[in-house]
Amino acid sequence: MAIAVKLESKGAVFYLQERIGRGGKPFTIYKFRTMVVDAEKKGLGYELVKGDSRITKVGEFLRRWSIDEFPQLINVLKGDMSLVGPRPTLGYQVEQYDDFQRRRLEVKPGMTGLATVMGRNLLTWNERIEYDVQYIDNYSIILDFKIMLWTFSAIFRGTGVYANNTDVFKIKPSGKTEKGKQETGDG
Repeated sequence: MAIAVKLESKGAVFYLQERIGRGGKPFTIYKFRTMVVDAEKKGLGYELVKGDSRITKVGEFLRRWSIDEFPQLINVLKGDMSLVGPRPTLGYQVEQYDDFQRRRLEVKPGMTGLATVMGRNLLTWNERIEYDVQYIDNYSIILDFKIMLWTFSAIFRGTGVYANNTDVFKIKPSGKTEKGKQETGDG
């Protein structure tokens, strides 16, 4: 995959981004780069829709099969993430969390999670938070095992890779909230 990413477009093989982990601690997340260099500074910024011209052809394949997430195993080995948990979020979002949303930070973020298998980017922001807190309140090894199995099903279905729901809740970096298309911060 790394060779394919490098051959298709110039830039680094990995996309590194600061995310917020357990207890609000920032860490660097690793992903295979799926977009052109500095994509978040172009077009829709952090928003992403299917057919976005900033996504490379190799990137489209990697995203479709969630292969772009594999380097996060480095984050798991480093202790920043676990296999299952709420997806790690961006700092500007955490700055705007209310007390209920802040509960997402009670556990390590995961490569997959309940919100991922229940709809991924098709869920509204509030639905994602609800599933994440539901996971935290009902945590068990059995639930983790089920989520990992459901993850394979979600990947093969390919649904929710991109937001196509125009009625999702979005937190903007400016600090304002609005209805609009969902951002790429995890999915």
